[in-house]
Amino acid sequence: MNRLRLLFDNFTLILIAVVIAATLVPAHGRGAVIFDWATTLAIGLLFFLHGAKLSRDAVIAGATHWRLHLLVFGCTFVMFPLIGWGLKPVLEPLLGEPLYIGLFYLCVLPGTVQSAIAFTAIARGNVPAAVCSASASSLIGIGLTPLLLKVFLDADAGASTASTMDAVTHISVQLLLPFLTGHFLRPWIGGWVDRNRAWLVNVDQSSILLVVYTAFSASVIGGLWQTVPVNALLVLTIICCVLLALVLYATTWLARRFGFNKEDEITIVFCGSKKSMATGVPMAQVLFSSSAIGPALLPLIIFHQIQLMVCAVLAQHYFRRGQNLGTHTATSGKMG
Repeated sequence: MNRLRLLFDNFTLILIAVVIAATLVPAHGRGAVIFDWATTLAIGLLFFLHGAKLSRDAVIAGATHWRLHLLVFGCTFVMFPLIGWGLKPVLEPLLGEPLYIGLFYLCVLPGTVQSAIAFTAIARGNVPAAVCSASASSLIGIGLTPLLLKVFLDADAGASTASTMDAVTHISVQLLLPFLTGHFLRPWIGGWVDRNRAWLVNVDQSSILLVVYTAFSASVIGGLWQTVPVNALLVLTIICCVLLALVLYATTWLARRFGFNKEDEITIVFCGSKKSMATGVPMAQVLFSSSAIGPALLPLIIFHQIQLMVCAVLAQHYFRRGQNLGTHTATSGKMG
């Protein structure tokens, strides 16, 4: 648990440093072109490795739990967007339109894969179902996220002039094709990937950092910090905290209301409440213009760090609760 927290803390600090670096020394001119090419390659590698890591046996083992998956997808792609859209009259005046669009973009993103599975495993939840649900959420989001932006905001939300279908096609080629290629090659490279998961995490994080630097460089040159004041960032942080607390409560309540056991409840909470930076950052490059991508990513970056810290504590709470119940059961059995 301490190692997991240390990893997240280090990544948070490095991510903040990258944003500061992009603010002070943004890539421009020929450097920006080089970073764009490097970012495209890094994104392809990121999703190729995600596909190679996905175990087909785990998918088959978890796929039959359709009630759990339906609830997770409902929380991810229905409840989250409805909260973001329903609170628009309150949030938009507080944040301004660019940051509100970024917050709504956060609400329509798919869930995480790696951290959702990691927290589910730590908390002793249903790991096969988490693997299946989180992976499916990531794939479905590639097509569904742009459509939800279009439906709820009735615009491309600062996107380029390309149509929604063009965006879906572009995202599919850049994200889905490498993912499927990696998964197709898993019988040949899966063993190597599984043995090297520890250091391959660094490849994932390095890819995200590269994309964040490139995206923020473009936004800084476009006047990001002139349009996003410091007080707006403070308000955004508070809103992200409230949003996460609301969703964690809702997922827990729904899991218990529909009669899921504790292992499934853990999976629903961690898969249904989290949003993916690994998918959201590359996707934003397709959906948003260079001037809009910075405000679009700020809510995701802030929410991502908050969800990691809160879910680390929550996973430890579930784990200790399970240990205490196990101890109590064993003691009762001896007494009987």
